[in-house]
Amino acid sequence: MQRRRFTTGAISALAVLGLVVSGCAQASDSASQTTATPPPTTAAETSSAAGSSDAPTSSSEATGGSGGSSETTESSAGGDGLSPTSMSDDPKPLIAIVSKGFQHQFWQAVKSGAESEAAKLGVEITFEGPASESEVEAQIDQLTQAIAKKPAALGFAALDSKAAAPLLQQAADADIPVIAFDSGVDSDIPLTTASTDNKAAAAEAAKHMSELIGGSGKVALVVHDQTSASGTERRDGFIEWMEANAPDIELLEPQYGGGDQAKSADITKSIIAANPDIKGIYGSNEGSAIGVVKGVEESGATGITVIGFDSGKAQIDAINSGIMAGAITQNPVGIGEKTVQAAVAALQGETLPKIIDTGFYWYDKTNINEPQIQAVLYQ
Repeated sequence: MQRRRFTTGAISALAVLGLVVSGCAQASDSASQTTATPPPTTAAETSSAAGSSDAPTSSSEATGGSGGSSETTESSAGGDGLSPTSMSDDPKPLIAIVSKGFQHQFWQAVKSGAESEAAKLGVEITFEGPASESEVEAQIDQLTQAIAKKPAALGFAALDSKAAAPLLQQAADADIPVIAFDSGVDSDIPLTTASTDNKAAAAEAAKHMSELIGGSGKVALVVHDQTSASGTERRDGFIEWMEANAPDIELLEPQYGGGDQAKSADITKSIIAANPDIKGIYGSNEGSAIGVVKGVEESGATGITVIGFDSGKAQIDAINSGIMAGAITQNPVGIGEKTVQAAVAALQGETLPKIIDTGFYWYDKTNINEPQIQAVLYQ
């Protein structure tokens, strides 16, 4: 099906103005943290990690229109097939993990899962990422430093696969197995990718948006980036579902806020100013979604359906208060666990599946307190 023409109106000029104003306040320093020996898992982390076994291995959808109980669709028998055993090497093998970010609660949950699994499997990890998900150069510097440590294995979630390609080749030439996670890497070098099926998850968000706004009206997308696989897949999955299933919904041209709350809020206010009849706005990750909520609140607009992605305290509060209709949550603790499991399995000579699907859920006010949802939410 041909993609419908996007309506741009006055968005572009206003959005650019918003980006310039908010960009001045963005911090540029990178943040990272190294864990030499993974600490014992805290009570909250133990609850999340234990609960993640109930998370779906492919996809999940809520029944009953705007919510209802969750229904899990399991993947084929045998799961991901990983069966690593605890490492007995002394010193412990080092797994260097470089993520797309560090400040969002999502990445802290991934880190928690990785640390917990490292402790179980007898390996050491480092976990670092740039301060914001727009800092490609900072991530490349961190990847360079990680490879220089000559780790036994490398976990990597790329902000820009093309920029990282030479370094990944360097790792491959040094026989360092690479495990991709989250958005993954657009390359054949990683042995596997532990991630959410982002296109399917975004399609689920689009389906709920269509239902909630009655199948017609203007809908905007505030996307975290257009360079990572997660950014493009969460954009395209949403758009493609709408094009195939909701002909009366008019999609505005996607806007990109770098996952930054302030930028995404300014973009949202520009969208609303240019389109006072807007009916729905979708934010493609934690920072984008929180920015959309803030933008709607600061604009004073009412009657706009907001759908987010990921969780975190701000989104959970927004759903409970009714400002946000619902969101897609991944299984971030599970992503961290599976990344370490896959790295250890690779070191032990196991053949890895190309994709390790860590699953997703739709959640809203009607099911947010269900045990299987609580197990994969993070605050």
